[in-house]
Amino acid sequence: MAEPLFSVRGLKVALPDMTRKPLIGRAPLAEILKGLDFDLPKGSVTGIVGESGSGKSTLGRTLVRLLEPSAGSISFEGRDISNLSEAELRPLRRDLQMIFQDPMSSLNPRHTIFNIIAAPLRQNGLGDRLKERVAEALQRVGLPQNFASRYRHQLSGGQRQRVGIARALALSPKFVLADEIVSGLDVSTQAQILTLLEKLAAEMGLTVAFISHDLSVIRRLCQQVIVMREGRIVEASATDALFENPKQAYTRDLLAAIPLPEIDPDWLRPPEKASA
Repeated sequence: MAEPLFSVRGLKVALPDMTRKPLIGRAPLAEILKGLDFDLPKGSVTGIVGESGSGKSTLGRTLVRLLEPSAGSISFEGRDISNLSEAELRPLRRDLQMIFQDPMSSLNPRHTIFNIIAAPLRQNGLGDRLKERVAEALQRVGLPQNFASRYRHQLSGGQRQRVGIARALALSPKFVLADEIVSGLDVSTQAQILTLLEKLAAEMGLTVAFISHDLSVIRRLCQQVIVMREGRIVEASATDALFENPKQAYTRDLLAAIPLPEIDPDWLRPPEKASA
């Protein structure tokens, strides 16, 4: 097993429960993650799967420290980053990047694609050779250089998601969180984005956490899988082992829910020859 990039022990996250907020005062806290233990090996693609409300997106955002842990530890390259201040986290931000689910909301409509990709480069002291760096980022995700002058509304859904990937990888990070990044795309575009992410992860030696509710997508891309339910890890194993021999009833239920295409038997029959 490869050395872990992330090592998580006893991770808990509690967030305000706005459904129980009184008219005056703060909302009570609800525990979302309930003591998680796992490792993410360097250079691996790990799938995090579960039904809505299982805590998978909360886990992803906590790993990149967009959310604050309430207990436990998150070690990144052997360093505990659980309680670092924003100033202490800033040098690590370039190594911890995220690809968002909806590029329409995550790409600024007022900015050109050039400025969208250039923004993190400028913020991290890589403002030299911007034109060259942005062109390289676009080329990496299979988009022509002239797309730099376009705006988000001038791109298709798949092209917008490629821009989101280009922005995340422009800083050559060590870890990428991909949160439901193909859920809004058609099947053929999903396949293209998954193939691209798989290729880039291998070429750049990325460690990826891939969040999805779709186990067929997880099987296509990931080497290991973490199955979550109600803020806890139900099962974690290598992908092939999980699909071939799931240990938990909940995992078996998720696998049974994967939609399979129905084939009309008449489609398989050869056409009848026209009578003379």
